[in-house]
Amino acid sequence: MADVSPGGPPPDPYAVAYASPPTPDVTPAGAGLPAAAGRKTGWRRWLPMAIVISGLGLAAIAMLLFLGVDIGIVGLTVGLIAAMLPVPLLVASFMWLDRYEPEPVRFLAFCFVWGAAVATGVALVVNTAASVWFDRWGLPDALVAVLVAPFIEESMKAAGPILLSWRRRSEWSGITDGIVYCGMSAIGFAMVENILYLGKHGYATGVEEYGPATGLQNLFLIFIVRILFTGFAHPLFTSMTGIGLGIATRSGDRRVRWLAPVAGLLLAMILHGTFNLLPTLSVSFSQPLIMLYGYLGFMVPFFFAVVGFAIALRSWEGRLTERVLPLYVRSGWFSPPEVAALGSLGRRHSARQWAKRVAGPAGAKAMRDFQFAATQLALLRDGMQRGLHARPLEQQVDLTEEHRLLVDLQGYRTAFNGKDPTAPQAFWDGVNYQLLFPDGVARTVAAPESPVVPVPIRLAPAYHPYGGGYPQPFSAPPAYPPGYGTWGNGPSAYGGGYPAPPPRQN
Repeated sequence: MADVSPGGPPPDPYAVAYASPPTPDVTPAGAGLPAAAGRKTGWRRWLPMAIVISGLGLAAIAMLLFLGVDIGIVGLTVGLIAAMLPVPLLVASFMWLDRYEPEPVRFLAFCFVWGAAVATGVALVVNTAASVWFDRWGLPDALVAVLVAPFIEESMKAAGPILLSWRRRSEWSGITDGIVYCGMSAIGFAMVENILYLGKHGYATGVEEYGPATGLQNLFLIFIVRILFTGFAHPLFTSMTGIGLGIATRSGDRRVRWLAPVAGLLLAMILHGTFNLLPTLSVSFSQPLIMLYGYLGFMVPFFFAVVGFAIALRSWEGRLTERVLPLYVRSGWFSPPEVAALGSLGRRHSARQWAKRVAGPAGAKAMRDFQFAATQLALLRDGMQRGLHARPLEQQVDLTEEHRLLVDLQGYRTAFNGKDPTAPQAFWDGVNYQLLFPDGVARTVAAPESPVVPVPIRLAPAYHPYGGGYPQPFSAPPAYPPGYGTWGNGPSAYGGGYPAPPPRQN
């Protein structure tokens, strides 16, 4: 439930924001708002992207060539197929976690390829070199997995998301995004590592010693251990770094911005080292139960604890819209039912179903875009209230982005507003509803304590002005008394045909 019912008393602000939400009926286009920051054009815009794509592509090709030479074509093919089996499920899990504000696919792909090509390549070189030096020093090779591998692997898996947070900080809206980006990097890393274990140590080694049957048997056994039992390990470890990065992106405290990612990375290394230490101790003391007890007593409960934490965070963005967007309700940008309909994924699905019923596929797409833009607006205003950006230029960028989102939201509404014949003609003025009754008189109606949210309904056999459905606070009433203004038929506050709310009622 929302902390404050939409349309009710104003919530206590988290911090002093740059300015109150603009009033659309009095704010002309660009008045008091900064000009949009100029974007780089031509080679200045495309050259960095081309360099990144080329670098990742070369790293991926180099990794494939290395694996092909080291394992052989048959071993590489078998290992690649086996290692790719869990990837769609893991990727879908992280995508499901990020449904409120899905991240751009290109950035998710960047993190995945970074983990699969760059992180694995660097980690492979460092771990191999460490094994050579440990052998020269007379130290057991198992210590590499405990002391070196956690440090280099977690650092390299996190390097891609850290680079992304530095260059595209606006794409990070909180802890969920950090978990998703770091999780994608870890999935790519784990896939390539599994190719080595499944294709080389499993299939190729078995074929070389006893034949294809033994190779397939080894492949099956390693698949059970590394995929079914411990396939969550790399995403689990690296998600600690993601949590730290997510905390940093939503904090206005400079100390937190530096310490949170470092703490998350250190925790990821400790977890990784502890996990690798369990089999080492089991072999050293000839006690297999050490691995079993450590796995069942710590790793599995910790995994489910992190999953529960991530699921709880999943609804944070939905609750955030209910806390922040009432500021825009009182300015006339949103109606109470619209804010209530954004509070959960179930309500959002119902709103899309309603939009599809009354306006077809175009209406459903417009509603999806509306929901996405509203979530971005809530995250943006929350960041303004938290004081994430202290420099004047950054604040100007935030205000410009807020203006753009508000205008886009107005445009999305035109696809589905006023299309439901079962809803009365009405509009929201920021305080009350102005509702057109069957006698042709527009009357003021207060918002209910718990606004009705849109749900799919069947059309009644005969038209009834109060037949239910999604209230249309932004519909254009056919005839209002003079002085009420119009919604969608009069001049727009921002031009271009975008509707603007009527004057607020004091």
